[in-house]
Amino acid sequence: MPPVIADEASLAEAIAAFAAGTGPVAVDAERASGYRYGQRAYLVQLRREGAGTALIDPAACPDLSGLGEALGGVEWVLHAATQDLPCLREIGMMPSRLFDTELAGRLAGFPRVGLGAMVEGVLGFVLEKGHSAVDWSTRPLPEPWLRYAALDVELLVDLRDALEKELDRQGKLEWAHQEFEAIASAPPAEPRKDPWRRTSGMHKVRRRRQMAAVRELWQTRDRIAQRRDVSPGKVLGDAAIIEAALALPANVHALAALAGFGHRMGRRQLEQWQAAIDRAKVLPEAELPQPGQPVTGPPPPRAWADKDPAAAARLSAARAAVSALAERLNMPQENLIAPDTVRRLCWEPPKSADAESVGAALARHGARPWQVDQVTPVLVTAVSVGA
Repeated sequence: MPPVIADEASLAEAIAAFAAGTGPVAVDAERASGYRYGQRAYLVQLRREGAGTALIDPAACPDLSGLGEALGGVEWVLHAATQDLPCLREIGMMPSRLFDTELAGRLAGFPRVGLGAMVEGVLGFVLEKGHSAVDWSTRPLPEPWLRYAALDVELLVDLRDALEKELDRQGKLEWAHQEFEAIASAPPAEPRKDPWRRTSGMHKVRRRRQMAAVRELWQTRDRIAQRRDVSPGKVLGDAAIIEAALALPANVHALAALAGFGHRMGRRQLEQWQAAIDRAKVLPEAELPQPGQPVTGPPPPRAWADKDPAAAARLSAARAAVSALAERLNMPQENLIAPDTVRRLCWEPPKSADAESVGAALARHGARPWQVDQVTPVLVTAVSVGA
């Protein structure tokens, strides 16, 4: 078990060691989801031939850009890369090349692609389990947790090598390379518009003033959670927000009677939630949120039969064709082609339903070259339905 790196001198030694190492570098990060506000990394694990394993505390060493630069031209091996890359980017680490072992497992047709299942199924080792959902912001980190974290990168490069051989055997290695390149070159995700609309139970809220109450309560909760650096769910549950928005209580006494606002909540806390509800009550009609969000793409598929029966027929044919092709290629449909891409193509098909036009449309919607090659023939037939 290497000691946790928590000072600049130790970090400099690790950077030098990893820069001098050889081959790919295994990288993982642990967050405190459900405990802290946001998705910051609280432990970064790395392993490389010639350098061994390093466990780095980003709370003590928040700038790892020097390490990121030292590994700039090296292939990074991650499992479910899109989960870890945002928090790694925050501390200055971003790969130029990567190999995602979870995505490789999907493309290769493995039925279970969790790290433990992959290591056991491919390499025959059983990883220690039990600490994935702990509070990684705890300090000092208990040794069993650190051992668990170190094991996450122990066999990652071996897993990568075995999956590369399997993908090559199946003729899918170039497909995987294109997918990995797309992940590595993707820009940071745009902030979600109106995140309060994702409050669990939102489907129960029908009236615009009730929606405004959800928004005010959600935003109040978010400010408190950010200030206290705790998960928003620990401040107030989604169910309580929905309950209060539906009831629109007249005062603190009425609010306290609602589920989620019981006897354990102090008067001051109740008053801040009631103030949020009261703000929603007095908003001018023009400032109340509209039901639903602005649609930037096709409408929900369930509405297609009424809005455009020909498009609905195209989508039905396209889904069946993609499903059959994915089964033949032994991979999940969503990895063969994004469902949103199929919907957009079927809603607004090219004027000519030929391979060149369909392929160009798929590429415009973000499909990789290998995906265009594979799905264009079956989608040409599908978009011709109802023409």
